[in-house]
Amino acid sequence: MKGTATPTVPAELAGTGFDEAVELLSGARIAVLTGAGVSTDSGIPDYRGEGAPRRTPMTLQTFLGSERARQRYWAGSHLGWRSFGQLQPNGGHFALARLESAGLATGIVTQNVDGLHRRAGSRRVVELHGGMDRVVCLRCGQLFARQAVAARLEQLNPAIDLDQAVRQNPDGDVDVDDVDGMRLPECTVCGGMLKPDVVFFGEFVPVETFTTASGIVSAADALLVAGSSLVVNSGIRLVEVARRRRMPIVVVNRGATKGDARAAVKIDAGTTETLTALADALGA
Repeated sequence: MKGTATPTVPAELAGTGFDEAVELLSGARIAVLTGAGVSTDSGIPDYRGEGAPRRTPMTLQTFLGSERARQRYWAGSHLGWRSFGQLQPNGGHFALARLESAGLATGIVTQNVDGLHRRAGSRRVVELHGGMDRVVCLRCGQLFARQAVAARLEQLNPAIDLDQAVRQNPDGDVDVDDVDGMRLPECTVCGGMLKPDVVFFGEFVPVETFTTASGIVSAADALLVAGSSLVVNSGIRLVEVARRRRMPIVVVNRGATKGDARAAVKIDAGTTETLTALADALGA
């Protein structure tokens, strides 16, 4: 029966509230909200985790208002995609996919743009901030596969050294300063400006996307938050949806989050080992 398994719990989870979390989540329909901490074990650094470098991401206003900024962004994004697109899901992603397959999860809402939940096999995934594996035309709305745009960028800019060492950032970008002569991709349908299909700083999550995400939470009996500090407004709003519905909230994250005071259980531990142990304990 689901929820009756008694697997060996990793020693690092002893005394963390893990047993209380299993009790709360057993027999419940679980909505899942994830952040960057779920993907750190796949090689993607966290924006706000301990030791994360201070950086200023590209804003939508800057991207739209400066060709030089777009050159810098596309140069870094193109170089970063070479490694970013090759990263693989980790045990935490697969554990969440198991919860969904077992009928225990109503879906996953993620703040991540890496697409790793989909690649791990999760089917109902709402990407609050979009996906780096897609590119959109800002004029006509045409969507393109990122690989196709990457191939065009290579043709337009053969001098870009794709083998140089780069520092990966959480959004798939890298730091590049030399962008002289960088040729920008254009929409092959209308010639419009292209942008990765992600929510930049300064943009709002589309209303329909948030409505779908809110629906996943509202259809559940409990909310599991994993790997998010909940600093971004879209995440804490979903926690509020759960709180107003008097749903138990379980937070798994290394370090404090803005949702800790709302959580019935807070597990201060890594997401990979915790989510794997939770899936095992719940019989997924």
